[in-house]
Amino acid sequence: MAPSQLAIRSATTADVKSIRSLVEPLAEERILVAKDAVAYFESLQEFRLVVARDEDGNEEIVGCGALHVLWEDLAEVRTVATSASWRGRGVGRMLLEALLDNAREVGVSRVFCLTFEVSFFTGLGFVEIDGTPVTPEVYAELLRSHDEGIAEFLDLARVKPNTLGNSRMLKHL
Repeated sequence: MAPSQLAIRSATTADVKSIRSLVEPLAEERILVAKDAVAYFESLQEFRLVVARDEDGNEEIVGCGALHVLWEDLAEVRTVATSASWRGRGVGRMLLEALLDNAREVGVSRVFCLTFEVSFFTGLGFVEIDGTPVTPEVYAELLRSHDEGIAEFLDLARVKPNTLGNSRMLKHL
């Protein structure tokens, strides 16, 4: 595809197959956590996509990412992936900037990520942190969540295999 433009749009149910295709090779490399299809459908409204459009209006999904609100002032960037053939062309930056704009729109002042891609996130203003950046009271509330991503955020023992080697990073908006 010879793209004439890149655009950001919200994901639709028809995009789940493409999102899974973007994530699958990264999950095999243990960079991202593999998910069942139902997990993508359940979190569909959190996803933004970068699409390349050719002159005929055909779309190719070349990047995806999600913003999951954890608390009144805190959200997590999740499942950021770009097509191997599009890496290094600004797709990830474009996507993350859109997710950060979305965080601002919903009233979030801090964005967290759990990542192996430290230099990428550092370049966008994230800093490495230790621990979980919430008060003990909020931590206790978050423990009630059934969301596996929140368990990873809380660094619970049952999700350690998914988080080993990842860096915890935070950006203040």
